[in-house]
Amino acid sequence: MTQKTASKKSKAASRGKSRTAKRLTVIRKVKDMQQYVKDARSKRRRIALVPTMGYLHEGHLSLVREARKVATVVVVSVFVNPTQFGPNEDLDRYPRDPSGDRRKLQQEGADVMFAPDLLELYPEGFQTFVDVAEITKDFCGASRPGHFDGVTTVVAKLFNSTKPHLAVFGQKDYQQLAVISRMVTDLDMDIRIIGVPIVREADGLAMSSRNSYLSSDERKSALCLKKSLELAKEMYHEGTTDAGQIKGAVESLIQKHPFTEIDYVTLCDPLTLEDIETLGDESLLALAVRVGRTRLIDNCLIRKKSS
Repeated sequence: MTQKTASKKSKAASRGKSRTAKRLTVIRKVKDMQQYVKDARSKRRRIALVPTMGYLHEGHLSLVREARKVATVVVVSVFVNPTQFGPNEDLDRYPRDPSGDRRKLQQEGADVMFAPDLLELYPEGFQTFVDVAEITKDFCGASRPGHFDGVTTVVAKLFNSTKPHLAVFGQKDYQQLAVISRMVTDLDMDIRIIGVPIVREADGLAMSSRNSYLSSDERKSALCLKKSLELAKEMYHEGTTDAGQIKGAVESLIQKHPFTEIDYVTLCDPLTLEDIETLGDESLLALAVRVGRTRLIDNCLIRKKSS
């Protein structure tokens, strides 16, 4: 081995060891978070935010990796946001694992875990909310009244706390991604929004913190969501473009599985989220289905095959 080669290997090993050894900073106060990013920006560092409600799984970690590709400082927020839960939803039982989250973020090389408590983000007397009007009317917005007001409000507050250049969201909640993008555009927020494809379990179930609620039998039934997406794509590629026919076939497949109750099945324009009657070159199929007591969402883009 030449001295030059040995030197290169030594430097590479040193860099690898440095990345592994980097400590995760945990910040709990908004003012401390703002000071951290103020210092980072003064050094011309590029900041990416990954907003989460914790109980991190591989889907979340894929967002952290994407953030690492495009930024020099990766901030991951961990906050179970009460304002996006309805009165009869699962706020109290939503899974939490702060120590596990911290360990996973350390392993992934995130720089900051921003974990404020409730009163830090919603102090006494709080009364201001962000309302994105039209794009929130249907689908999850219709079945979960007030949900998106809670989402947009907390994300706006997280943006103000972390001052990111970029923010990374998963495409599993496609409507949420569209709503946040609309808010950023409408309010002239100087933030680039990045959507990352759905990460699935080995059996095809879209990764979700709520998957932990499912019994073994319910989980088997939950696989009908992915099967229905595949059925819709197959029908389209075989020549069916009528949205009603495809929706009917999807609903029929889901209803044949035990424990399932359809919240909605929609075929719509992927940009406006407006319902369509005929599929064109690109359409969005989005689903929300209760499996037992657990509400699951999934989606796919249906496109023409490239020639």
